[in-house]
Amino acid sequence: MRSQRNIGGRALVLLIALTSLGLAACRPDMMNQPKAKPLSVSDFFSNGSNARQPPLHTVANGQAREDTAFYTGLTNGIYVTKLPVKLTPHLLARGQERFNAICAECHDRTGSGNGMVVQRGFPQPPSFHVDRLRNAAIGHFFDVITNGYGVMYPYATRVDPEDRWAIAAYVRALQLSHHASLSDADPAERAKLDGQR
Repeated sequence: MRSQRNIGGRALVLLIALTSLGLAACRPDMMNQPKAKPLSVSDFFSNGSNARQPPLHTVANGQAREDTAFYTGLTNGIYVTKLPVKLTPHLLARGQERFNAICAECHDRTGSGNGMVVQRGFPQPPSFHVDRLRNAAIGHFFDVITNGYGVMYPYATRVDPEDRWAIAAYVRALQLSHHASLSDADPAERAKLDGQR
């Protein structure tokens, strides 16, 4: 009987010792570590900031934008005239989807410039079907989406470059669809159209 009490007493002493060691390891300063929060004040730097500005022209890893035509729509300060991405049905479908979601509220779904906000008093944008815009380089549309134009807000932070090119390609498709003639169609497609009449 005494041996069982000894074992129970030893186990209790061991449990108390382990608990006190465990509690000693959980000090409050482990949870409340000194750190600098963003935009907080510090007396370490002379300007009172807790962080330094990155050096000029610093680029985040993987964010180098070396293809200036793709990211600006310009080559040597001149708008690009050729789409810098491959024109595919998927690209046009994406452009249509993004145009309808972002641009149609002002430009309407046909690109005529009579969207819903215009009908409610917002200034009317020019139609994409006027000669000036039909003859504009495709880089112009990318640049306008990126930097804005007139009362149009810049969408660089809201629309990725890939989607800006997709929208520009779709705008060009809208322009072609409004000013296409039967002679522009492929001869085989023209024969089909003639046969349907």
